[in-house]
Amino acid sequence: MTRTIAEIVANDMCIGCGLCEALTGGRVKMAMTGRGSLRPSPVDGFTPAEEAQLVAACPGAVAEARIEAGCKSDPVWGAYRSMARAWAVHPDVRYEGATGGVLTALGMHALRTGRVDFVLHVGADPDRPMRSRWVLSDTPESVQANTASRYGPTAPLAGLSAALDRGRPFALIAKPCDLGAVHALSRTDPRVDELCTVRLVLVCGGQSRLTKSTAVLDEFGLDETEVALFRYRGHGNPGATVVETRAGERFTKTYLDMWADESGWDVETRCKFCPDALGEAADVASADIWPGGAPTGEDEGFNGIIVRTEVGEELVASAVKAGELVVADEITARQFDDFQPHQVRKKEALAARYQGLADAGVAPIETRGLRISELGRRLDGERYEQQRAGAKRRADHL
Repeated sequence: MTRTIAEIVANDMCIGCGLCEALTGGRVKMAMTGRGSLRPSPVDGFTPAEEAQLVAACPGAVAEARIEAGCKSDPVWGAYRSMARAWAVHPDVRYEGATGGVLTALGMHALRTGRVDFVLHVGADPDRPMRSRWVLSDTPESVQANTASRYGPTAPLAGLSAALDRGRPFALIAKPCDLGAVHALSRTDPRVDELCTVRLVLVCGGQSRLTKSTAVLDEFGLDETEVALFRYRGHGNPGATVVETRAGERFTKTYLDMWADESGWDVETRCKFCPDALGEAADVASADIWPGGAPTGEDEGFNGIIVRTEVGEELVASAVKAGELVVADEITARQFDDFQPHQVRKKEALAARYQGLADAGVAPIETRGLRISELGRRLDGERYEQQRAGAKRRADHL
């Protein structure tokens, strides 16, 4: 089925990754909508060649695993070389980062060892700290300064053109959908595989719209113009959500108060149909590992890592040897199921949800190597029809 970016946006399957801005040289910008989502503007501002290249890589249209020979494979978690518990050795990196600081530590190590010249990732916008912007970090200190999760809309790929134009090897730390788009783009732009030499990803529970964050300000009686700091988590594991004002006031919400009610996450529609929240196009994926899927309190910080490629394996081993990362006990795929049960449920439901989209005349995401049909057969008839009908209702009300 031929698609356009305008159709993908109209069907709310856009995730706002920023690729549209990068491939048009900034002519099409990522803009915040009234619903709190980043979307390309204008949606019809592409040449035919640009649109063809974009649709072939757009996370709202395609998703593909990047599978190397010699890997183990699991129906849910995909191709991998190893799974283990890990954390950053440096206490500040571990404390400030999300969970155990693994992605920050790996990004810093890649710079220190000269594997890459810089890191493309996201950090808080200094002018609007509740929002995020893409960053090119040339030093380990800059990577650490932009550490920890940035919930809400992020468009790291808006910086991809600037990164590629430098003509030097770089690391990318982003969401699974972003990494999938980069992998797909490599088919039409040879610079991607030549220059984007380290790809690190967080296992993702979904991207919240900005409205989730503005609701926090409303709860505290604040306006966004008053905000000097908006930290979503970190400074402990999982760490509190912290808002500080320019007048010196400080407000906090615990992680569970912020995220316990999944119905209030206000995630993007595309996230409910995401075929790869597990980072199957990355070198290393890093996840929360709370038994049952939720923290019961604060701890020192531990990540579960899924090493998927030889590059990832070499990077992790090098960081361990340099004393920057600890890799401890092995984690099995079934343990990961317990740590991330919502990911398993969604993977099993996707075949039914995609059929519901098709029933409503909406093209589902084309998947390659992600085992969606195989996992869909785990659903009994009643659950399949429930998921199918729910997806159709959602699509009908777009």
